[in-house]
Amino acid sequence: MADAASKLRPDLATILRRIEPGCKALDVGCGDGELMAALRDRQVDARGIEIDPECVAACVGQGLSVVQGDADRDLTFYPDGAFDYAILSQTLQTAARPDHMLRELLRVGNRAFVSFPNFAYWRMRWALMSRGRMPVTRHLPVSWYETRNIHHVTVRDFEALASDLGVGIERRWFFTQDREIADRGANWRAEYALFEIGH
Repeated sequence: MADAASKLRPDLATILRRIEPGCKALDVGCGDGELMAALRDRQVDARGIEIDPECVAACVGQGLSVVQGDADRDLTFYPDGAFDYAILSQTLQTAARPDHMLRELLRVGNRAFVSFPNFAYWRMRWALMSRGRMPVTRHLPVSWYETRNIHHVTVRDFEALASDLGVGIERRWFFTQDREIADRGANWRAEYALFEIGH
């Protein structure tokens, strides 16, 4: 597993280490299936839903169990408690209603992992303050008019949303430049964040 985890983005590697063999996981917005393939190799029953037909084809080409669908609408077709874990990686900010998305994740999964770019990261703040323009970064690589991001979430915003929904935060990890950093000052120091949540 160490080799598989070392090839993944740090938030995905953390998720891989946390999900035990024999579990059932749903990767929502699974992209090209990189995490799903690593989970499958770890004997996890991994399923995926992805909106991009090219990514779906790439997943199916690897023998992964993926359906094409829009998570904003199609999670309703999954039964309650069908999975041990639901995973939403770098996708929350693209959801039409992030609050509804979190509820759906915890309806279909007993627990969920949610990672997202932190829009309060100090480099983003500096870009706005010094240049007066929406920043383009490694984790937000396209201009504001091309991006699918419609909700600019920060670490504090996510924690407040979880509290408002009565969602328990079980663990949290913060990352900058592909390395984990300490919790202190994470709202301005973290480039992106990962939360494990439950009921």
